[in-house]
Amino acid sequence: MANVVELSYYPVKGCAGISASEALVTPAGLAHDRAFMVVSDEGVFRTQRRDPRLALILPGIDADGERLTLRAPDHGEVTVDVDTTGARRPVELFGNPFRGIDQGDSVARWLTDVLGVPSRLVRVPPEHDRVTDGRTPGTAGWADSGALHVLSRSSLDLLNEKIAERGGEPLSMNRFRPNIVIGGWDTPHTEDRAHRMLIGDTELAYAKLAVRCAVTLVDQERGANGGPEPIRSLAGYRRGAAGTVFGVKFSVLRHGKLAVGDEVDVTAWGDSEVSFTRP
Repeated sequence: MANVVELSYYPVKGCAGISASEALVTPAGLAHDRAFMVVSDEGVFRTQRRDPRLALILPGIDADGERLTLRAPDHGEVTVDVDTTGARRPVELFGNPFRGIDQGDSVARWLTDVLGVPSRLVRVPPEHDRVTDGRTPGTAGWADSGALHVLSRSSLDLLNEKIAERGGEPLSMNRFRPNIVIGGWDTPHTEDRAHRMLIGDTELAYAKLAVRCAVTLVDQERGANGGPEPIRSLAGYRRGAAGTVFGVKFSVLRHGKLAVGDEVDVTAWGDSEVSFTRP
């Protein structure tokens, strides 16, 4: 039986995640997931690709989303009374224009000090109506390209076998920053073919494969580049039309609650979009 073995959400895009035993799923994914984003003075989003120290920032947020706390080693913490009504400002995510609500000078100064570059914090406005693409369109906050990122434990096990064959050390799941980790699928990459799923109160639909980028090279505990893996090994056996892939993005058809331990009921299977998967 397949079931949920890990749940994680990431209140601030690019920063550390928060593990949860249960979570509310909204149309845009797990509640509070990527609701905030660090941007430059010009409004361009900051990412671990260029600012790996984002990984060292640990957010905390209360249940109603009204109070956000950020902590980082050697920098203490800063608390934000979340503004959802302030003036909107232009921001840019992957070259696409959006509007965000700036969260003030105090947190901006703190982020600038931690990252060493001028930075500000913005929140998704309540009227945010971003549409994400894929086989099943959906919506998301500041997540890269979909509401939920799903990965199976067996997929990571296979990857770590490939890395070990090259003499490398195994990687932890947090390198890939998934929202939902599924156990009980003995065949790696079963998530590629799970095109409709019921979990807890929710129903999820396949959107697209997760294309992997340089963020996976960042050691999440050190906030620094950790070497060529996993991209080096993934490139040898996991290719999709858009590049090296690992994991799947899902859209939300029915929102509700889910929890660690919930059974994963796949109601529709399909073919994998991976160009080739070598054993």
